[in-house]
Amino acid sequence: MFCHAHPDDEALLTAGTMAKAVEHGHRVVLVVATDGAAGLTSQSRATQLANERRAEVTRSAEILGVHDLVLLDYPDSGFEGSRPDSFVTLQPQDIADRLHVIASEVGADILIGYDPAGGYGHPDHRHLHRSLRLAALAINLERQSQLFEATLPREAIRWGARLAKSLGLAPAAFDPTEFDDKWTPRSQITNRVGVHRYLRAKRAAQAAHSSQKESDGGQRTLAVLSRQIGR
Repeated sequence: MFCHAHPDDEALLTAGTMAKAVEHGHRVVLVVATDGAAGLTSQSRATQLANERRAEVTRSAEILGVHDLVLLDYPDSGFEGSRPDSFVTLQPQDIADRLHVIASEVGADILIGYDPAGGYGHPDHRHLHRSLRLAALAINLERQSQLFEATLPREAIRWGARLAKSLGLAPAAFDPTEFDDKWTPRSQITNRVGVHRYLRAKRAAQAAHSSQKESDGGQRTLAVLSRQIGR
């Protein structure tokens, strides 16, 4: 059971692992916590963004071969986590209880979430991390299960951020030190999944999230990756 905060997070972070798990005969369940309505995009898409992102993650799940897609539809908190009555305002235990029920219904024996930093630090990612850890504790009281937290080596991301700044590839206001406490130190990473054979599926899943490739206010990660993919 892969647990992500927003539509497109699955494509960016764990799509290769999901496709690999499907091919190896596992039942794969994708849980998406929020509606993604606060995601950055062009103004022309903003009013219908939640509906559009629901359709995009549905398509992404189909591409990856996901057996069950569960959309919790909590309100997206936004990058600053400041939206009222949003995901981050909910009690982690309440979210954990819901995740526990889903995991029990589908018989999940492996849970995948975020690292303590929430990857690049989005408040919804950190909140989901806390909630899934609580759910995992409850599940383990009932049956054997494993919790893994998807991440990247902090050192590589930190180096890349500084390089982008020095080469003028980042916005003028970009501060590379923001990544000094993001992701996970390499020494703490315990497992690595080889997904080279599944890059085509991962790229197709990313391409499904077209709303997240454009923004009136700056570069989007998916847009940068799409340009690299095309080379």
